[in-house]
Amino acid sequence: MALVEHSSFPDEQALLERIKQIKHVTLDLDGTIYKGNTLFPQTLPFLMQLKAMGIGYSFLTNNPSKSLSDYLSRFEKMGLQVTVDELYTSTQATICHLKTHLPAAKRLFILGTPSMTGEFVKAGFVSAPDSADEIVDAVVVGFDMTLTYERLCRAAWWIKNGKPFIATNPDGVCPTDQPTVWVDCGSICAALEKATGRKPDVTLGKPQPEMMDGIFKTHKLYPCEVAMVGDRIYTDMLMAHRTGVLSVLVLSGEATLADAQKACPQPDMTIQHIGILGRLLANAKKV
Repeated sequence: MALVEHSSFPDEQALLERIKQIKHVTLDLDGTIYKGNTLFPQTLPFLMQLKAMGIGYSFLTNNPSKSLSDYLSRFEKMGLQVTVDELYTSTQATICHLKTHLPAAKRLFILGTPSMTGEFVKAGFVSAPDSADEIVDAVVVGFDMTLTYERLCRAAWWIKNGKPFIATNPDGVCPTDQPTVWVDCGSICAALEKATGRKPDVTLGKPQPEMMDGIFKTHKLYPCEVAMVGDRIYTDMLMAHRTGVLSVLVLSGEATLADAQKACPQPDMTIQHIGILGRLLANAKKV
């Protein structure tokens, strides 16, 4: 299996037989199809190949900092033609969770970018201002690139006072091609936990199975017909394991080959980039 860096299958034949079942590919964004503002050179050819083979695809992202329209605009600038139906973010998963499990929660104190906050407002929620005199129903924490110390402290205040504490995603950092570290939702929640003694009541996004359930229902697919491709073991690969889909780790983002080899459970296969999966899908059709 020269194309595969690491595999949990006994041999190439077994791997190709498994890949042959794939009818839909779900793709992480940052670290998988691009990094920061740089589209990987394999991305467009890979997506064109999937279409030519009659294999569907969807994009799943834990990054809630951008709205759906922001993402679509960004994709268009990169030369990607993506529809709303092909994209599902942790913001959408969080909104769905609140409406299902906390239907009375309407006024939210949100640590999130204006784009993320706008998605909650569009969904019928009220974004509560920073005031101790406010009455809020829950605190929602996301990847807030506009975070201020005052709002962090106010979130801690509400959490300390027992309000439901919801995190959009568990990521500690967000991948970037810039010379900096983007502190993500998981790290912001760690600061809040240290200050309040409370972890989030619920953390949405990958690896929670809800992120994949919509794919099964919308496209009428069985888990064996879906592959999850991503660069993170504790989100992308763990969700794949929990939902029974083929887990494909790419080494174009956060995880290394050493990470894959020591992971438990291990990814079904580890490859350098998504272009390799395209070659494997083509090879599987010949089996």
